[in-house]
Amino acid sequence: MPIHLSELLSPRPDALWHLVKQCGVTDVVALLQGGEQDQRMFQSVGAEGYTAPLTSDPPWSKAAIQRDVEAFAADGLTVVAIEDTAPMDRVRLGHAGRDEDIDRIITQIEAMGDLGIPVLCYNWMPLTSWGRTEVDRRARGGARVTAFRATDLDALPPLAADGELVAEQLWDSLAYFLDAVVPVAENAGVRMSMHPDDPPRAMHRNVPRIMGTPDAFRRMLSMQPSPSNAITFCQGNFALMGHDLPELIREFGEQIAFVHFRDVRGVVDDFEETFHDEGQTDMAACMRAYAEIGFDGPMRPDHVPTMHGEGNEHPAYGTLGRLFALGYIRGLEHATRGMG
Repeated sequence: MPIHLSELLSPRPDALWHLVKQCGVTDVVALLQGGEQDQRMFQSVGAEGYTAPLTSDPPWSKAAIQRDVEAFAADGLTVVAIEDTAPMDRVRLGHAGRDEDIDRIITQIEAMGDLGIPVLCYNWMPLTSWGRTEVDRRARGGARVTAFRATDLDALPPLAADGELVAEQLWDSLAYFLDAVVPVAENAGVRMSMHPDDPPRAMHRNVPRIMGTPDAFRRMLSMQPSPSNAITFCQGNFALMGHDLPELIREFGEQIAFVHFRDVRGVVDDFEETFHDEGQTDMAACMRAYAEIGFDGPMRPDHVPTMHGEGNEHPAYGTLGRLFALGYIRGLEHATRGMG
């Protein structure tokens, strides 16, 4: 049973659309034009290059998503997941206006169901996205990678006052959110796929984070037992939780709807991203575990090095590193699953 080897692509056509096809990849994990992650992907690490949406329709509307799906399809690409939503911070924090934001996400879920897109990846990291303290650490052959060192966080401004936010506030808001959206997702045939905190620390710049342990995911799954309440198994983050990845893959099994296949080197308070073939994880053992659980959902590489000749405007999302990763993952799939 083959995986859906995929790549994260902007809905704005660029060279990567052609390059991934030349690597044999036609499945797309899409961003929304003007969605939360479409903006944060470029802004969270201080990089420039974000451009405004190409459509006047709300990014989460069926009209906007269908326009993107049709543009991808015209170029031979199929959207198998969306890794973006309407803004969610009022939902995550339980603030006034969250019902309006939930209604927007419900609109997106229903549109995805109508358009046959089965996976919606989201996260529970308020006020920021994935966090790094360095974006140009030198790695193998002079490649540049992102890195995190907890002792360097003091140089960054806090995102909230001391004690302003507490973890149970986020748990309560997550329960409220799941109660509202999981039944809708079930009816639409869409799997809500929670991404772990990155890095998986209990506090980040005075903001609590709750999705940073396997127990946290067990708690989340128990809140709404349903195929539509699922996991994005981001290997880099689960590896930093200090647990055996193949064992966790087997435990979560069918509750894994989406995979970020990547690796790191270090511990949660001091780590760096790596090429896929040089990190601390037994990647072949992970691939075998996915085969054992019958995983056939979308899997994409994530957070790759910036390689020679490339600019570092979008750290961890360089083109050459992604092409290397696609070839590595496909070869590993064939080697471990006995495919020709």
